[in-house]
Amino acid sequence: MRRRFTARHSWRSTARSGTEAHSHQWAEDLRYAGCWAVGFLTLLLVVDAAYGTLSTLRSGFWAALALTLFLILLPPRVTAGPGWLATRGLFRTRRVRTDRLISVVWSDGVAQRLVLKDSEGGLVPLDPRVLVDNPCLWHLLDAGARVSRERGTLECGTVALRRLSSKVDGETARAVFRASGMDA
Repeated sequence: MRRRFTARHSWRSTARSGTEAHSHQWAEDLRYAGCWAVGFLTLLLVVDAAYGTLSTLRSGFWAALALTLFLILLPPRVTAGPGWLATRGLFRTRRVRTDRLISVVWSDGVAQRLVLKDSEGGLVPLDPRVLVDNPCLWHLLDAGARVSRERGTLECGTVALRRLSSKVDGETARAVFRASGMDA
């Protein structure tokens, strides 16, 4: 799955720039989650009907189970602007000031997470692949993190940011080679 990126003018601009970036991959991921949930529901209903045990109550239970799967697979929408980054999930929006970061932590594991924390108490966990696949989002986060470093508020996280920067640079180089037909 290839991710696209874009930057657009925001009329809710900040003092420095009117650019806001977001991932268009979110809509594709939303469709992906919906397709899996509908496919799962269809499979459950067909199997239940084949065994002759399908009822209204069981259909409702299967629908609730498919809805739960959809909610689990639903990704947060990531948006960034000059000095801020936000993720909007199903029930809440998390926002962090990138120009006031105090820590950036990379947690490895089954699901890698980048956890950003600012001096105002904002905390945003996000999948690093979103930033790797969307250079505009990465650029806005990096610019804010540089301001934080200059101000001296970024206490820990330079290693995580360098690691992410190398991943973004590598993916950008691969995209350039693919676009030019030089990939092997």
